Amino acid sequence: MATIGKKGDSKRHGAVKAREQVYNATTNRFIKVDAETGRFMDVKADNKPFAGVRKSKKVKKKAAADKKADAKKKTGKKKSKKKTAKR
Repeated sequence: MATIGKKGDSKRHGAVKAREQVYNATTNRFIKVDAETGRFMDVKADNKPFAGVRKSKKVKKKAAADKKADAKKKTGKKKSKKKTAKR
């Protein structure tokens, strides 16, 4: 169960169990979904995920794939062009 921390903290600790969020690649936004009925509840205005709402398995897999792709781009070696002598 999600709880509210210290008095005046106004932060939620833990995820809300009856909700999850899904990433919409077309609009680059996260959508909050009611886990019991499957209805959409809210769409995030920016492209960051909702705080305190658990991510669906699809979102977790996509995030892991994105991290791998980013790591590959950063460590990828550039191909060097060989100079050929003109005859």
